[in-house]
Amino acid sequence: MRIVAGKHRGRPLAAPPGRDIRPTSDRAREGLFNIMEHARFAADRGISLKGAKVLDAFAGTGALGLEALSRGARHATFIENNREARRTLSQNVASCDEADNTEIVDADATTPPPTNRAVDIAFLDPPYKAGLVEPAIAALKRRGWLDARTLVIVETGAKEKLTLPDFVEELDRRKYGAAQVIFLGCRGPA
Repeated sequence: MRIVAGKHRGRPLAAPPGRDIRPTSDRAREGLFNIMEHARFAADRGISLKGAKVLDAFAGTGALGLEALSRGARHATFIENNREARRTLSQNVASCDEADNTEIVDADATTPPPTNRAVDIAFLDPPYKAGLVEPAIAALKRRGWLDARTLVIVETGAKEKLTLPDFVEELDRRKYGAAQVIFLGCRGPA
């Protein structure tokens, strides 16, 4: 696993041992960032990685947030409650020399701490088939992480069905092998 593009292109990322953490594949990550940077929905919504504040919920190795930083995001917050994953995430942040541009939060993404500043882009990559997408989106909205400007990008198993909260709308959906990536726009006041 490596950073696909940007200033850290080719930089390897560590993954914790075992099967508890399933990082987004390089192919899926490259695809989702290309879509986000070039899709009409992104331009229509004024979404850009340049200078963006991003959230990597269920962060694991931090591959999504670090890829965003490599491609021009200003700051990444990582939410992860697994101790071994946080240790690996800290190593990956240090390896990319991004400590000044990141924050690692020891929390569950379905019960996140409150914030007074919503993010521009939120990545959610929970364990497949765990039923965590809907409660995490609702909790992140309730706690201030999401507003009408936020683009939410969710990775699930390719055959998973989601019931989304009514304050989000599906903008695009792509499949990458056993994974699907769903792009969601938030509705409501900014």
